[in-house]
Amino acid sequence: MSPSGTSDPNCLFCKITRKDIPANIVSEDDEFVAFRDINAQAPSHVLVIPKEHIRNISEAGDAEQLGKLFQKACQVARSEKLDGGFRVVVNTGDDAGQTVHHVHVHVMGGRRMNWPPG
Repeated sequence: MSPSGTSDPNCLFCKITRKDIPANIVSEDDEFVAFRDINAQAPSHVLVIPKEHIRNISEAGDAEQLGKLFQKACQVARSEKLDGGFRVVVNTGDDAGQTVHHVHVHVMGGRRMNWPPG
């Protein structure tokens, strides 16, 4: 996952990283973009994505970059003031509910979360 990485012209999240479609951006740097989920499941629900197009965590080949993705998720949680706790969710594949096939982390908080999630 790098700023010089690949992009898929048909991917919704790649379009967001290229600024082809608008998003409510919370944070952005050379490698990642974080933006509010339009179908929020919690008072704070932010998606963190790499700018490089990688379909899911199974296809990510770099453990260091996956670590950076989770570090960015924690930074977003701090910026959202989710001091009471937050949930990080990564859906991988259709059966898991991944609807956009670009690796992304959901950072959710601001309310008590239930378990199991479903």
